[in-house]
Amino acid sequence: MKYGGLLAGMLLLVALQADAQQKNSVETEPVTVDSVDLNRYVGTWYEIARIPNSFQKKCAMNTTATYRLRPDGNIDVINRCVESDGSENIAQGIAKVVDPKTNAKLEVSFVRFLGIQLFWGDYWIIGLDREYRWAIVGNPSRKYGWILSRTPTLSAYGRQVVTDILLKQGYNPDDFVPTEQSGAQ
Repeated sequence: MKYGGLLAGMLLLVALQADAQQKNSVETEPVTVDSVDLNRYVGTWYEIARIPNSFQKKCAMNTTATYRLRPDGNIDVINRCVESDGSENIAQGIAKVVDPKTNAKLEVSFVRFLGIQLFWGDYWIIGLDREYRWAIVGNPSRKYGWILSRTPTLSAYGRQVVTDILLKQGYNPDDFVPTEQSGAQ
């Protein structure tokens, strides 16, 4: 009888410790990748999935993000999607690197007033394929997240790697809603 109580106590301790570790991983900010080569990162990315957000609520399919380096070191951002009525939605903004040591932390703004960019949002690259075939973008609060790919689809292996990174970074992969891409198989 006393061994049963000891075993139950040990199991409870292990469960509490695992719960505390999970809470600690979520209470800390996601970790960005060690380094991003912006020359390789620029170009067009297909959105594979995203955490739903208010500024993309009209996007029904074919969401892409195109990045272009500017002479001033910033990055032009052009987001496109097709709305449910078939019309194209285009949002143009600018990104700036806020961590020049890694280039993995950026801020993005899509609001310009009197020549001034307003309302900057965190854009952290928290996962990146060595060959720049896919990327995971998040932010410190984990309220936003995107899975991007150079092609309209992600391989089964790529999806598994991305899922593993999301879990390690404290994200719930089930929060990400797949984006329909015409031409994807």
